[in-house]
Amino acid sequence: MLNRVILIGRLTRDPELRYTPAGVAVAQFTLAVDRPFSREQGGEREADFIPVVTWRQLAETCANYLRKGRLAAVEGRIQVRNYENNEGRRVYVTEVIADNVRFLESPNREGGSGGGEYGAGGGGYGGSGSRNAGPRSSGSGNPDPFADDGKPIDISDDDLPF
Repeated sequence: MLNRVILIGRLTRDPELRYTPAGVAVAQFTLAVDRPFSREQGGEREADFIPVVTWRQLAETCANYLRKGRLAAVEGRIQVRNYENNEGRRVYVTEVIADNVRFLESPNREGGSGGGEYGAGGGGYGGSGSRNAGPRSSGSGNPDPFADDGKPIDISDDDLPF
C-alpha cells in the first residue's frame, strides 16, 4: 500500500509554529494548489487549499523561512484524523503530513528561483543519500558556483555539451 503525495503551490498565510507540551515543534500552513483546468472558457483557474503539517526541525525551518505567497513543494502523506467538537459532533480533518519541503523561491528575491530542500527521515534525491536539515547549496568545501552575486556567467560555446 502506498500513501504518498507531492504538491506545488503557494502559501495562503505565514506558517503557524507551536510546541507540544513535550516541547516538539509543529508548524501548520495552507498550500493553494491550482487545478489544471477552469470551469469557464478563458476563466480563472480554481485552486484547492490543502492544510499541511510539519514536525520538529522541519517545522522550525518552515516557520523561519516560508512566508505568505511563497512557492513551495511539499512531499508527504495524507492523514485523516477526527475529534469531537464542543457541540458533540464528530469533525474529520484531512491534511498532508510533510516530511520534505522544498522552497522554490529564494527569500531575498520575489519571484526568483532557487531555495533549498528541507526534510526529515529517509533517503534524499533518487532514494539514496540523506536529506539535509538546511539548504542543499550551503556546505563547507562545496561553494555554489551559481550563487546570486549579480554578475553574468561567462560560458563559451566550447563548454556546452550540445
